[in-house]
Amino acid sequence: MAKIRITQVRSRNGKPGRQKRTLEALGIRKLNHSVEHEATPAIMGMVEKVRHLVKVENI
Repeated sequence: MAKIRITQVRSRNGKPGRQKRTLEALGIRKLNHSVEHEATPAIMGMVEKVRHLVKVENI
């Protein structure tokens, strides 16, 4: 399965709690922090919910 790198590029301050919890569930802790995940449907759904806060790259 393909791997993706997810990087937070915009602040979570002032965003709804649900989006903050989604970033935490993805393992993103702070601005410019990157994590790598398998591109499963669950992960891609989470990324879609916070797409305005993150940058996604294929590895």
